[in-house]
Amino acid sequence: MRQNAPTLTTMSSQVPISDELRSVVDSPTRATLLDSSPRSRVWRVELRGGSRVIVKQIADGGGTGPDGDARYAREVAALRLAARATRATVAPALLGTDPASRVMVLEHLDSPGATDDWMPGYAEALARLHSLTGPTDTGTLPRWSGPTATDAESFLALAEALDVPVPPAVPNELAALIDRLDPTPHHALLHGDPCPGNDLRTATGVHFVDFEQASLGNGLVELAYFRIGFPTCWCAMSVTGTPLAEVEDIYRATWRSLTGTDVPGDLADACAGWLIRGDALVERAHRESVDHLARVPAEDFEWGYVSARERLVHRLGVVADQTRDHDDLYALGHLSAAMAVRLLERWPTLRPLPAQDTRPWN
Repeated sequence: MRQNAPTLTTMSSQVPISDELRSVVDSPTRATLLDSSPRSRVWRVELRGGSRVIVKQIADGGGTGPDGDARYAREVAALRLAARATRATVAPALLGTDPASRVMVLEHLDSPGATDDWMPGYAEALARLHSLTGPTDTGTLPRWSGPTATDAESFLALAEALDVPVPPAVPNELAALIDRLDPTPHHALLHGDPCPGNDLRTATGVHFVDFEQASLGNGLVELAYFRIGFPTCWCAMSVTGTPLAEVEDIYRATWRSLTGTDVPGDLADACAGWLIRGDALVERAHRESVDHLARVPAEDFEWGYVSARERLVHRLGVVADQTRDHDDLYALGHLSAAMAVRLLERWPTLRPLPAQDTRPWN
């Protein structure tokens, strides 16, 4: 959802604001339908008193995953948890809800427009978001869903399909990786889809929107977005060198200042987890449908302006670089490097992911 996206002006009567919500936020006088995913409808609404709000209604459609009621409950719960932020807010305020119609009314946030260096504020806000919850919040949101044994099997089958020998230690490394990625010991508030476009840069800092996939887990799986190329996002990007080191330092420093502890877990594990997930090669509507890794040798399917093979080559390279001296993922690193070479040998025109300064909006 982009709160400042251009769109269609509608009659206020078409906006699904119940009488109860009108009593809370005032009556609408003008509404503009904003660009959003098929999973929701979003309006920017001008109220009788002159202020603005965002009205969001969760739709039934939009692909696989939780149904509309579950996604609505998930987003409302996440926004209420995010409201705990005090020194710097990280999400729009939730002003009112209508569960029967799956409607929520949100604070309208003004964005000053694009800035060249968007990542530091994003990294700081991400750490603030993750730090807001703890063990006492167990059950308020679903647990983060990590890679499974089926994902590991598909990844190994891809290596075989590419005629890349699998080192004997890799299956055991993958099984242990899946165990280490178990979210049970972790309680960070995860956004679930922290993509460019789901973060609004405002005068008071970055605010995240669209929490339909929010969960509790280890924040490293979202910090890993910088390295692994924003795996759930159509606008995949590559962040390397000094910019990457800076944003990861900002995240870790912010987390430490808020929690008094170091970030738990292993970033290499988080990146390897994203690597073996075939569903991270396609948009949400096509996930949990077929084995997308098995498609790679036969076809190069696009999502946004980046192809599946290009995403995969980037992820393989990241994991290979991170695991050169890694006791638990050493064999996987060697396999990843060999698979990246093989992909580039077969399809030499594969492009590197665009750099972070290609961010498409906001």
